[in-house]
Amino acid sequence: MIYNTYQITLEGSQPGARLTTYIQDHSEEIAVADRPLILVCPGGGYEWTSEREGEPLAMQFLAMGYHAAVLKYSCAPAVFPTALTELAYSVRLIRQNAAAWHVDPDKIIVLGCSAGGHLAASLGVFWEKAFLAEALGHGDADRTVFRPDGMILCYPVITSGEYAHRSSFDKLLGGQEEALSRKLGTPALELVSLEKQTGAGTPPAFIWHTFTDNAVPVENSLLFVSALRRAGVRTEFHMYPCGGHGLSLANRLTLDRSGCALQEECTSWISMAHTWIEHQYVKGS
Repeated sequence: MIYNTYQITLEGSQPGARLTTYIQDHSEEIAVADRPLILVCPGGGYEWTSEREGEPLAMQFLAMGYHAAVLKYSCAPAVFPTALTELAYSVRLIRQNAAAWHVDPDKIIVLGCSAGGHLAASLGVFWEKAFLAEALGHGDADRTVFRPDGMILCYPVITSGEYAHRSSFDKLLGGQEEALSRKLGTPALELVSLEKQTGAGTPPAFIWHTFTDNAVPVENSLLFVSALRRAGVRTEFHMYPCGGHGLSLANRLTLDRSGCALQEECTSWISMAHTWIEHQYVKGS
């Protein structure tokens, strides 16, 4: 395995921002050549990045035969769009090294949990926007280098409206909503309400949530699924009847210290995501 850590030092990046890659060794004995890569964005309310939603997920996708990476993105006091530029930078870095790493450059999938789901979905809807290219010094060059080919969203933060996880947006905007609105030329709080930003260029999505999520209401996913459908974006959605927030794998491997985040019926999500990847990106390729 090629295991590397890339420090990220963009404008606004906080100390410790980094991309960790888990690249399976290429072998002439194995028929598989270039593999999809799953880029994981842990949750944490834009206040921190959860270790429970990082490497444990990457290891599962490695076992499925994919490459993986985990982004420890900048959180508060960093404000929008710092984490988004770090994610776009990471996708571009992976594409630039695709040949050497034997990554299929057309099969880079971003996965996000909770606020990390908001980050992953943000790249899905904003990858072609000028403000993102400008922040990365990309100019008028082809912006598809930033585009994720798919999104896996686990109990994602989506809306800044009625069903918002208000703390995530408070951290994301950092009390600078007016200044950010002037800089971006549009109301910042509305801009980051992602159900309002989908379009035909948004990549396909696999989304799951629980009906009883007591932190990020399931309406976040429902609003996004409806918006994706209106935009004609292929989407698979699963809503489990029970389960709290921050489940990660929902099994004993990602239990928190208090013994929470165990929900046996939700453990099926990752096998269904595996099936989705295979049908969407592998068997049909």
